[in-house]
Amino acid sequence: MKQSDKITALYCRLSRDDESQGDSNSIVNQKVYLSRYAKEHSFRNTEFFVDDGYTGANFQRPDWQRMMALVEDGKIGTIITKDMSRIGRNYLEVGMYTEITFPQNNVRFIAVNSGVDSANQQDNEFVPFVNIINEYYVRDGSKKVRTSLRIKGESGEHLTTIPPYGYVKDPDNSEHWLVDPEAAQVVKRIFSLCMDGNGPTQIARMLKEDHVLTPTVYQDRQKRKVRCALPDNPYNWNGSTVAAILERMEYCGHTVNFKTHRQSYKIKKTIENPPEQWKIFRNTHEAIVDEDTFQRVQELRCNKRRPARTGKSNLFSGVAYCADCREKMYYCTSRNIEERQDHFVCSTSRKKGKDVCGTHFIRAVVLEKGVLKFLQILLWYISDCEDLFRDKLGAKRKEDFKKELAAKRRQLTQAQRRMEELDRLFKRLYEDNISGKINDSRFEKLSVDYENEQADLTEKMQLLKQEITQQEKEADSIEFILRAKKYPNLQELTPAVLHDLVNKVYVHAPDKSSGHRVQDVNISLACIGFLPEGIIAEMLTHASKSRTA
Repeated sequence: MKQSDKITALYCRLSRDDESQGDSNSIVNQKVYLSRYAKEHSFRNTEFFVDDGYTGANFQRPDWQRMMALVEDGKIGTIITKDMSRIGRNYLEVGMYTEITFPQNNVRFIAVNSGVDSANQQDNEFVPFVNIINEYYVRDGSKKVRTSLRIKGESGEHLTTIPPYGYVKDPDNSEHWLVDPEAAQVVKRIFSLCMDGNGPTQIARMLKEDHVLTPTVYQDRQKRKVRCALPDNPYNWNGSTVAAILERMEYCGHTVNFKTHRQSYKIKKTIENPPEQWKIFRNTHEAIVDEDTFQRVQELRCNKRRPARTGKSNLFSGVAYCADCREKMYYCTSRNIEERQDHFVCSTSRKKGKDVCGTHFIRAVVLEKGVLKFLQILLWYISDCEDLFRDKLGAKRKEDFKKELAAKRRQLTQAQRRMEELDRLFKRLYEDNISGKINDSRFEKLSVDYENEQADLTEKMQLLKQEITQQEKEADSIEFILRAKKYPNLQELTPAVLHDLVNKVYVHAPDKSSGHRVQDVNISLACIGFLPEGIIAEMLTHASKSRTA
């Protein structure tokens, strides 16, 4: 194609930030300005390329992409724009286009107000500095936005512009969320299914089979804003969507800010912040899920259970542990065996051999019957002797917990003191490096060592705080008693009941010395852990007397 036949591209761009500067940068103004310039300088075969409402921080703009496709096809001879900032505000990418892409494709580039014309190389000497100044405008704007969001987030206002599925904005106050009754029922169902022992993938399959609209499609049909493209199948739920719902504290009625961040305004990928960096403001809107259910679901999610290859799963998966090596037990099943033969075996024994840990085998049906019987006796005992149960458990556990908590608090205090000491060492190390007392390589080695130690201490302190909080909670049996009262006549052990009352069960190796197979199972209860032997003995005696009577 002859150069005279090629297109003269007149490129216009306007972002929302540019609109605040008045009409001088408006699309209409840019078109008039470029048309006049092209006519006065005898440029022919002109065509406008317009991106209205697109930022200059990146080049993902429809008409820019269309124009560049024509450049690569050799159909554009000249590109004219009002100034360098209309091309973009990322100096690296702008430089790549003006100094590499355009020359390689024999494209003349003109930025009128910036005095840039690639046909005159002397005019281009200060172009890199112009590009840097244009990018500084975006960088400064990004800094102001970040500061504004930080102030807003720390004051307890919602940072998300679209409420999570299950909520809508209050028409009278956009900062307040109201419950969306229809979507809230789906959220409640998801939490209920999880409490029943179903994982995200299984829940997603159930919702899909029941033709429940996905959150994106539901929001779109309610004429609300959506973040994602609409799926081809409006009922195509997936496990990741369900998992995200199960993990959102907002459903307890809390505002949670600063869960993610971006490294730079140039990088759009979001990075998750650790929970200790979140800002949580409690009871800011109506809850869809109660706090207890939410916490139980989080505990269940920590012990994720995958169905066996047959598609079957068992309520004790993720709950049954080996009493010797303290590792999880595998759920074993097959299409070729009856359900009563499904069983659990020690994972260490299977992976590392019997020499490391002996084979702990127990049939699933036996484990279920045994735990159900234990819980029935326990609930019966609590119903009849609640005050006695609370007193005996409290007296025994108070003594044990007092020692354990004291030891952990000492460890936490030591870790906190060491962290303070490391901060002082860092400061002294930096000052010694600046003054020349230690060289850069020595400074780098020592600082890396200190940073690693601080990271380890931070993790240790977080774990100790969690353990102390959990033990302080477990020191009181009231929470467990309240849960127990929900099941006055327990006849069936469902996943919801098991996960509400039991933390873990520990299976011992069978004892065959008596000629019979005898196998012990220790049950760690929610909120209180293991019951003392004295209470268990009294429970059994009470149950025996009640049956005799």
